[in-house]
Amino acid sequence: MTGTPEAPAGGEQFADAGRGITLCYERIGRPDAPPLLLIQGLGQQMYSWPARFCEDLAERGFCVIRFDNRDTGRSTHVARKPPSMAAMLTRRTDSSQYHLGDMARDAVGLLDALGYRDAHFAGVSMGGMIAQTAAAHFPPRVRSLASLMSMTGAPRTGRPAARTWLMMLSPPPRHRAAAQDAAVRIFRQIGSHGYPFDESWVRERSGHAWDRDPSSDGVRRQLAAIFASGDRTAELRGIAVPTVVIHGDRDPMVHPSGGAATAAAIPNARLETIPGLGHDLPAGAWTAIIDLIAANARRADAPDPAGPTPDPAGTEPERPGPGPVTPPGDPDTSRSSNAQIRA
Repeated sequence: MTGTPEAPAGGEQFADAGRGITLCYERIGRPDAPPLLLIQGLGQQMYSWPARFCEDLAERGFCVIRFDNRDTGRSTHVARKPPSMAAMLTRRTDSSQYHLGDMARDAVGLLDALGYRDAHFAGVSMGGMIAQTAAAHFPPRVRSLASLMSMTGAPRTGRPAARTWLMMLSPPPRHRAAAQDAAVRIFRQIGSHGYPFDESWVRERSGHAWDRDPSSDGVRRQLAAIFASGDRTAELRGIAVPTVVIHGDRDPMVHPSGGAATAAAIPNARLETIPGLGHDLPAGAWTAIIDLIAANARRADAPDPAGPTPDPAGTEPERPGPGPVTPPGDPDTSRSSNAQIRA
């Protein structure tokens, strides 16, 4: 892992994603290029997508958009106490607890705010779950899906190693140096043992994350969203966009069975296993991952063998004005959109 996590490209901006959620985001690449939305995992801020990784994707012809999920970084934090671990495990959270469906609506709301009709989606870990959910709930908005190091929520698949669980249950750090030490410990455990470990980059990134948002309650609320969403296998069977599932063969956070289950659930999905990859984005694996994301996106943009559908206007409307995520009166497929939001 190399590069400076806070050094790219377009600069931080803010967008109203609807329902009281404001997202901090950054665009990298030509604004008129096809959009590629990158969604990060549990407790991770947008800079966990390394700058050089994003720039390499942009050089493949995408306008790359990375952002802080709700409850991380500089995006809206929910004003409610996180549930206990016992409540999460028994799924006894109250109705104000958001779900992955709410986080998928945030992502689609960001597309609305930026004026995009649709986008390629790529998500890692929890971000992969959010991307899957967006493709299932909002199919017209997702052009292609890349699910990295992720899972379906099905029982007995994709579960963390016991030691990983114990580390996740450690008390949150109380100061910047402790946060950096904790990040080094966890990524030595869950990171890619088939690639060099870049401790200096982990420390730099985690220090920058602390400076932007030292709070920890959001991580527990996000974890509760994963538990509350349960097994999503049935809804994944309805995904019809080109999908690539990318997983390492040595992932202690999301066991490789999680990737296999995801690929089995989504029709025509391609499962790609990267030897030596764990639960991070080591620089040595970037080319392979970027190649897979770009190739999958090209599948979405390939001509239909049955022939093109005539466009009465003569052009494809790439960027209409913002509109509602869900038309008024449509059911809320997320099951939870009434979270209390901090002003």
